[in-house]
Amino acid sequence: MNKILIIGAGTAGTMMAVHLSRRLNRKEWAITVLDKDENHYYQPGYLFIPFGIYTWRDVVRKGSKYMPEGVDYLLGEAEQIVADRNRVKLKDGREITYDILIIATGTTIHPEETEGMVENGWRENIFDFYTVEGAEALGKKLPDFKGGRVAIHVAEMPIKCPVAPLEIAFMTDWYFAKKGLRKNVEIDFVTPLPGAFSKPATAKVMGHMLGERRINMVADFGTERVEPGKLISYDNRTVEYDLLITTPTNMGDALMARSGLGDDLNFVPTDKHTLQTSAKDNIFALGDATNLPSSKAGSVVHFQSEILAENILSYIKGKELKASFDGHSNCFIESGYGKAFLIDFNYDLDPVEGTYPFPIVGPFSLLKETRLNHLGKLSMKFVYWNILLRGIPVPGITSKMGRLGKIIPADSGTV
Repeated sequence: MNKILIIGAGTAGTMMAVHLSRRLNRKEWAITVLDKDENHYYQPGYLFIPFGIYTWRDVVRKGSKYMPEGVDYLLGEAEQIVADRNRVKLKDGREITYDILIIATGTTIHPEETEGMVENGWRENIFDFYTVEGAEALGKKLPDFKGGRVAIHVAEMPIKCPVAPLEIAFMTDWYFAKKGLRKNVEIDFVTPLPGAFSKPATAKVMGHMLGERRINMVADFGTERVEPGKLISYDNRTVEYDLLITTPTNMGDALMARSGLGDDLNFVPTDKHTLQTSAKDNIFALGDATNLPSSKAGSVVHFQSEILAENILSYIKGKELKASFDGHSNCFIESGYGKAFLIDFNYDLDPVEGTYPFPIVGPFSLLKETRLNHLGKLSMKFVYWNILLRGIPVPGITSKMGRLGKIIPADSGTV
């Protein structure tokens, strides 16, 4: 019996298990999914927890519920991938062999990577919202915050869900406005980027929105350290705060460092089109675990999983890997006040205006703030748990980014 091992049972690992369980001959191939956590997390929902819109119950469910029948779901933590022997050593002493390995280990926050962040008020007046625990702790802090300086902060790139810091900034503005306290709160958006976002057209729109909301953008801020009530950059600029909502350094799983498979941030070097790693031809990676220039976002995993399933079938048959991931990503950007933006882009085309997923009829508007986009954002919780994780196709949404309905500049494929 041939064996496929998937390390990681998050969005990427679960979707791969679903696709492969349907397409492989199960008399010839066994599929095992290994994860150290029995829970599965709807991570986009973390944004809504601090503001009382979602709770823990909305974003956490048992991972076994979403595993296809016949897939071996194994709880345990990998100690080392021994690539030249096609085996994985677990921390409890067990070993798992494989013929094909899929790395779907994601990324996690590391506040300890920034000097002083943990020591100077972590979960007291310094909070993340990239974990359930951090989002809940921030949700307990906000009702008691009556005024002062709030810094929305990104330590360094790359990060999971690149639009999330913008969303938390807009939602913070909305939250205090709703409470009648906005005049008492000064908000800074502190980013290492030269603008509000990495894509120019989006950066322009988001920068304008920050200005309209009286959120001060502090760009090109390379954070050296955190002191009590202060962010200090490498060029000695200072941002003072009473409440710091931070996106700490994001890193891949330490398993990659122990196995010699990761870069400096433990992300796995991966071909950006085929999703085959550079380590060995029978090792593939997708999602947040890779070093790809695409966004670390759930939509990317959705599109990558379809491409990777095709390429694994080709690999098994000894054929060339022809299925090509184009970097397709789309993201709703919650802007508060019952509205949101939507962006859709890939490696070659930056976000532009238009309609999505269908030309003319949409129903969603690209790079514009609308009520319908907000409703689309909220609907994603249902879509995630009941459609995407189960591998059910969504009409009009494909792994290859379409250009119909988009207002694309005539001079080039990029903006």
